Amino acid sequence: MIRDTSQQDTVLTAPAGQRRRRLLLAGAAAVLLAGAAYGVLHSWRGSSHSVSMARLRIAEVGRGTLVRDAAVNGRIVAAVSPTLYAAAPATVTLKVAAGDTVKKGDVLALLESPDLSDALKREQSSYLQLEAEVARQQILARQQKLLARRDADTAEIERLSAQRTLERYNAVSNEGIIAKIEYQKAKDALNSAEIRARHAAQAAELESDNVALGLQTKRNELDRQRLSLANAQRRVDELTVRAPVDGFIGTLSVANRSVVPVHAPLMTLVDLSRLEVELEVPETYVADLGLGMHAEVDFGAGRATGKLSALSPEVVKNQVLARVRFEKEQPAGLRQNQRVSARLLIDERANTLMLARGPFVESEGGRYAYVVRDGVAVRTPVKLGATSISNVEILSGLQAGDKVVIAGTETFENAARVSLNP
Repeated sequence: MIRDTSQQDTVLTAPAGQRRRRLLLAGAAAVLLAGAAYGVLHSWRGSSHSVSMARLRIAEVGRGTLVRDAAVNGRIVAAVSPTLYAAAPATVTLKVAAGDTVKKGDVLALLESPDLSDALKREQSSYLQLEAEVARQQILARQQKLLARRDADTAEIERLSAQRTLERYNAVSNEGIIAKIEYQKAKDALNSAEIRARHAAQAAELESDNVALGLQTKRNELDRQRLSLANAQRRVDELTVRAPVDGFIGTLSVANRSVVPVHAPLMTLVDLSRLEVELEVPETYVADLGLGMHAEVDFGAGRATGKLSALSPEVVKNQVLARVRFEKEQPAGLRQNQRVSARLLIDERANTLMLARGPFVESEGGRYAYVVRDGVAVRTPVKLGATSISNVEILSGLQAGDKVVIAGTETFENAARVSLNP
């Protein structure tokens, strides 16, 4: 019976060269392992924090075209949205309701103001009175002109009579028929008649100018009263509130048959045929904005392009209101006060060293960034330039190809070096 093969085994001795090679390989592996361990230990010793890379967002520095833009919110508003006011203290009778569609010239409300109605009647009465006075003045002017002309004609007749008398005396003066004294009286009478005729003619001209001036004065008073009457009529006409444009009634500010003071708002009329976008722009972007700047408006159902048409000079709650007008046809389906988002295109910079934007831009004012080198995030001073919604310009501190932690650095606590665990 055979129990085992122990009696047949023979012990062999390994060659001396092969044993030496095994020892060398084992030594080299130990040296490499020790070096790697030293590097890891050195890195850990130089860093005060250790963070998992899964909690971070890392981006690479590169070159490209930086589009400076700003993301803002806004709402759709009517370009023409007049508010109608009461022209005088009155009682309001509404002829429309909120949401009604109206055409230009339609009656929207009636204002009852007894004061304006009475003022119009007084102006009408004064106008009729002055109109009668002007007619009476015309009659008096013609009458005074006739009287002045009559006196002038009478003086001229007397002058002619005296002239004929003197001519008869001249005809017989050489024959000694009349006395010399009579002849002198005839000459004196002619001179006197000529003076009276000349003065009467001048007086007639002055009287004509006087009555013409009086008539013109009355006519000026009538014209002034005509203007007052037209103004009173205009104020009464304003009591009938009419639609200045086509649109619909947005809001009613008063109730029917209520008494309102002067300049009280009555209602708002909205013209939906011309809509614009009112944007709320942060104050930090105002210095870079300019009229005519392009904008992309996202209203949910689609996008449209427009241009910046107005910019408010007033800052309210760190924001400035801006208006964007659509470049092409107005998109369909827009509603008054609909909330939208917009992207203002400020500038484009080609061949720019840039990095994806992240919370690191706001951290410490964007003066530092953590650059990833050999599994360690190193705090590096940087200088940032222009920013956009998605990218930021790098002026100094980083090179193309550097990998930077752009999000998740809030746990680093401003440490100079942070170890990153896979």
